[in-house]
Amino acid sequence: MQDAVVIIPTYNEIENIEAIIKAVFALDKAYDILVVDDNSPDKTAEKVSLLQQEYKNRLFLEVRQEKLGLGTAYIHGFKWSLERHYDFIFEMDADFSHNPKDLIRLYETCQKGGADVSIGSRYVKGVNVVNWPLGRIILSYGASIYVKLITGMRIQDATAGFVCYKRKVLEAINLDSIKFIGYAFQIEMKFKAHLMHFKIVEVPVIFIDRIKGKSKLSSSIISEAIFGVITMKIKSIFNKER
Repeated sequence: MQDAVVIIPTYNEIENIEAIIKAVFALDKAYDILVVDDNSPDKTAEKVSLLQQEYKNRLFLEVRQEKLGLGTAYIHGFKWSLERHYDFIFEMDADFSHNPKDLIRLYETCQKGGADVSIGSRYVKGVNVVNWPLGRIILSYGASIYVKLITGMRIQDATAGFVCYKRKVLEAINLDSIKFIGYAFQIEMKFKAHLMHFKIVEVPVIFIDRIKGKSKLSSSIISEAIFGVITMKIKSIFNKER
């Protein structure tokens, strides 16, 4: 078993899953991978199951019965990873919007650089997004400004989904108290770590929009993020956000 595991949540990622798994396993630094699949109709889980024969004891699969949301997939993965004593636990998308090579920089920022949480940040050095329409960039960048204003966090990319957590951070957070499932989930996890005074460091990355498959972004996810941030801040004022 490695000291680091990459959690990849999937729903209909058959076009990307084999390539992303092989890209991670090709890195100089060794990582295990956990795929959390929400019973994808396109048989993503079946593809992962076949690949497990090639990557025994390094590639793991958890299949849930239905589509339950990104946040709950990661919570499932976090609990699974903590039970298996990994020291560094990563979030990463399946669609190559996150460059697997950047896993090493995120790892080193925590393992050598003293960070408790490292974030693959699109906005810490300008706007590093490729192939997004202008409206999507404005929405995402504007959301990060909004989150900073409401929460007081100095994180430039609060909605980022490319993250490394040290084990002690996830052990300290009450994972059962996490309420949100979309963009707001990413914000909530960072806010919890911020409230507990963990060291959060942003690592500049280039985000490239998916080429294959479909985005899971929806109006309900955007709405959750907008109103969820306010709710989180209010609860934190009354010491309930723990």
